[in-house]
Amino acid sequence: MRKQTSSGSMKKSLIDLVIARSFKFTEKPAFKLASGRKSCFYFNCKPVTLSPQGMFLIGNLLYRLIKKEKSWKVKAVGGLTLGADPVAAAVCYTSHVKKQPLEAFVVRKEPKKHGTMLWVEGHVKKGDRVIIVEDVITTGGSTIKAIKRARLGGLKVAGVVVLIDRQEGGKEAIEKMKVPVRTLLTKEEIFKVYTNLFSGK
Repeated sequence: MRKQTSSGSMKKSLIDLVIARSFKFTEKPAFKLASGRKSCFYFNCKPVTLSPQGMFLIGNLLYRLIKKEKSWKVKAVGGLTLGADPVAAAVCYTSHVKKQPLEAFVVRKEPKKHGTMLWVEGHVKKGDRVIIVEDVITTGGSTIKAIKRARLGGLKVAGVVVLIDRQEGGKEAIEKMKVPVRTLLTKEEIFKVYTNLFSGK
């Protein structure tokens, strides 16, 4: 297999993997979203984010996206469990390989019931600059919750990096919190590739 090195080739491979494992489409709304409404589009990213190839591609692409933002200068990446966990881990591993390590952290949905009873788990402390990562955003609700919880823990959220933006208002909702958002893939570009692949069928 030819080694993937350029962002363009890796992005293409990631879109192909998303279509093969994570993306579903129906002509009529059939998929119930977290908001309760139904949609023609559905992304279940875990079969991609938990796969060896997916972790390699996501880790490299998001690491490059984060490093491109010179002003961020962050110590760690993380987000609301469970969707953000493998994304943060992939970036963390890649950063170690690149010898510019970033810590990974987890924002719990509920505080730990025993011990330190923390909301945020990982080697981060008050005052640290961090990036919130997310696998998919629709309304932005999960990401906003992660931002608020990270801020309550004293972390400084420099930005948000998203694997897939469903382009349904989530990015704009997050940016209203004065947090910049960078997205790797959009529903539109994934659907375009999907349509080209299956238009002859």
